[in-house]
Amino acid sequence: QVQLVESGGGLVQAGGSLRLSCAASGRTFSRYALGWFRQAPGKEREFVASISWSFIGGSTYYANSVKGRFTISRDNAKNTLYLQMNSLKPEDTAVYYCAAGSESTSLDREYDFWGQGTQVTVSS
Repeated sequence: QVQLVESGGGLVQAGGSLRLSCAASGRTFSRYALGWFRQAPGKEREFVASISWSFIGGSTYYANSVKGRFTISRDNAKNTLYLQMNSLKPEDTAVYYCAAGSESTSLDREYDFWGQGTQVTVSS
C-alpha cells in the first residue's frame, strides 16, 4: 500500500515555472514506477510524464505536449516524486495527480495508487 500526497500547485503567469512534489508513504517506494497525470475541466485525464522504478534515477517518458518543458524526477531517499514545469502555458492549467504502479506507462489504468491532486492555473 502506498499513500501519495501532492503539493506545489498554484497560480502562475504564462512563461513561469512551478515544481510539484508528491510525497509517498511506504518502505518500497523505489520499487514503484511513478507517473504524473492531469485533468482539465471538461476533459479526460491525460498522461504527463512517468519514471521507472529504480534504486537510482529511473528512465523517463513524456507526453509530446510537455517534452522539453517539464522534467520528472524522483528522490528515493526522501520518498518523493517531482515535476519541474517550465515555460508554462495556459493550456497546462489542470489538476495534477501523481500515481504509483508496477510499470512506467502512459496508461492510467496501469497505476494502482493515486494522490488527491493539486491545482495548477496558468494565466495568460
